Amino acid sequence: MLNPKKPVSLLVCILLCAAVCPALFAQNENQDHDFAEMRPPVTDRDELTVVFSRHDVELDFRKSYFASEAQIFTAVYEGLFSYHPLSLEPVPAVVERWELSEDKLQWTFTIKRNARYWNGDTVRSQDFRAAWLSLLEPVRESPYSSLFDVIHGARDYRNGVEKNPDNVGIQTPNDRTLIVKLTSPASFFPAMLCHHSFSPIHPSMLNNDSWSPSGNEKNWEPPVSNGPFRITAMNEDSIVLAKNSHYWDQMRVELEKITIKFAQDADDAANMWNSGEARWIAGDVDIEGLTDRSGIQVNVMFATHYYFIRSGEKPWNDKRIRRAMTLVLPWEEIRSNYYLPAATLIFPISGYPEVKGITETDVKEAQKLIAEAGYPGGAGAPELVIRLTPSADAQRVGALMAVAWKEKLGFNVRVEVIPYESYFQSMKEDNYNIGSSTWIGDFADPYTFLQMWRRDSNLNDARLNDDEYEALIDRSMMEEGETRMATLAEAEKLLLDRGVVLPIFYHPALNIVDTGELDGWFPNALDIHPFKYLSFKAYRPLPGVAMTF
Repeated sequence: MLNPKKPVSLLVCILLCAAVCPALFAQNENQDHDFAEMRPPVTDRDELTVVFSRHDVELDFRKSYFASEAQIFTAVYEGLFSYHPLSLEPVPAVVERWELSEDKLQWTFTIKRNARYWNGDTVRSQDFRAAWLSLLEPVRESPYSSLFDVIHGARDYRNGVEKNPDNVGIQTPNDRTLIVKLTSPASFFPAMLCHHSFSPIHPSMLNNDSWSPSGNEKNWEPPVSNGPFRITAMNEDSIVLAKNSHYWDQMRVELEKITIKFAQDADDAANMWNSGEARWIAGDVDIEGLTDRSGIQVNVMFATHYYFIRSGEKPWNDKRIRRAMTLVLPWEEIRSNYYLPAATLIFPISGYPEVKGITETDVKEAQKLIAEAGYPGGAGAPELVIRLTPSADAQRVGALMAVAWKEKLGFNVRVEVIPYESYFQSMKEDNYNIGSSTWIGDFADPYTFLQMWRRDSNLNDARLNDDEYEALIDRSMMEEGETRMATLAEAEKLLLDRGVVLPIFYHPALNIVDTGELDGWFPNALDIHPFKYLSFKAYRPLPGVAMTF
């Protein structure tokens, strides 16, 4: 999922937190939360106000891909499994039980009898099948449709090769039974099913293409959903959520109301924290403007900020050209401003082999490669267009790249700056060559990063079409354990060696939240904090964790 936070603000936060947070935390330990006394205390302990950065929120999860939307969806929608708030392990949600066939290709899920939408209607297995097939429809071009490729027939169906939905491996013999047939064993399947794109859709919403009010709040009806909360009001400034009285696990949900406010800017977010109006800032915020810094939370996240070279057209589809472009960049200078500089796409996680990243500079080899490709000294190469956001840091990196490619390779380079609100949509266009993104893993597995670069993925903004890469990903789908991880690492190395992706830094998570006041909020690798578990009361156990006193 994409992170819509502005890099320049995050950079300031990282530098400040690195220098300030240790002292702040030590002070909290010794002085018993002196900073927290600056904010008014919570008066209504069953209502929570959260602040996000302002952007147009897409409620239809078939179209959504922003991280902030994924956080909202933890309140509104729920699939077969959901994220554990601390470990991110899959926790049974709508599913009551499941069975896996001996060949590990068929999963049989049984839906809970008391799973309900907020209007009281029963959640049926057919609602899952209809939702998944709807998301896979080629005309939708849903961002996450390629995640479903592990399901038999899904890839052909979303690409229009297979027209008959009955040939997709999703069956519903009755209202409570969902049978899913896979193309190959996938031990990570339950973790993948935590993702919001695998949620059910109420029949009334299935063919509704506009779930948000879009300026028509008076006649708008909120989507019928099955999560622990339901939307009661929404406009450009806020979303109001109320507890779903029909939710199957409503006894665990302690908050009665959640208000999500969209700050005008970083100063506005800081003011809402200082006044006590908001108890959690999950977006861009002015760190220097905080009178109470006790809530600063910075943690490593399974996320990477990177640039990519589009390879759909000549000469950029030549791996020699792209490799040459990586070899002339001043990597140490480019990454010098970052708290967690990244030479690889995938943040090192347990069980994943070490991959040699992009660190090397070799101008002579680069010039040799472009000459072999037919463009000696850059002669004959078309204009190279770098597309950037308005942030000062993006323009710093873009300038370093432009100078290197112009002076070392002879390319004619042009830099474009696109406003934040339209930048990510502009990535889908074909009139530029270099773009950037921050990607947060959707579950803790390298596949969530590597599936993006497949030739028919809707997330493949680089337009990569590489037979060797496809073969590696296909091979990994037939493997398990260390063997699978080794194959995925080989696929990542191909992306790096062939200049498809240019990693810049691992993206830390920044939140402002008082975890001594708000229970159920834990830093984790995906920066996902399910609303279901949040409360102002202490000692409420996590699922599967016994508390002793």
